[in-house]
Amino acid sequence: MNELQVIQSKIYEIRGQKVMIDRDLAEMYDVPTKVLNQAVKRNIDRFPSDFMFQLTDKELEDWRSQFVTSNSIKMGMRRKPYAFSELGVAMLSSVLNSKTAIQVNINIMRAFVVIRQMLITSPISKTTMLQQELKELKEYIEEVFADYNDINDDTRLQLELINKTLAELQLQKRLSDRPYNPVGFIKPK
Repeated sequence: MNELQVIQSKIYEIRGQKVMIDRDLAEMYDVPTKVLNQAVKRNIDRFPSDFMFQLTDKELEDWRSQFVTSNSIKMGMRRKPYAFSELGVAMLSSVLNSKTAIQVNINIMRAFVVIRQMLITSPISKTTMLQQELKELKEYIEEVFADYNDINDDTRLQLELINKTLAELQLQKRLSDRPYNPVGFIKPK
């Protein structure tokens, strides 16, 4: 897995937001989680609730349930982790001012952008494609039914003409088969 995919795998959806957990960020920044959280607490004014929040017990339980196998890094937490939104991660670069932090931050921002693009473009293009296919299918069905109705009207007209012609032919045959009395003078024998 390349670095961007690794970062993307550490982006979770919590409270309807795409976030990263303090533990994962600390690992990427190559600092202990405690150091990252202390730096954040020293600069707490930079992290409003839409930038960072602490998980509740229920959210922590739901987040842990995303992992099928036990992972000691995720499962052995003593404290509820902090979750950082994309804006919060961007703000971390000003709090953790090292070359590693800046480079990691650039990659994280790219990962968020890729995820946002996937969320925005994919469903729209798929929906548009499905709508176009549905429209084409409706037009085709309407054409088929129109042709079917035209055939029925044409066929009905042709059958009426055939029946009328047959009736006329039958009347002519009956008239021609009937014995008729000759008109005029008949000589006695």
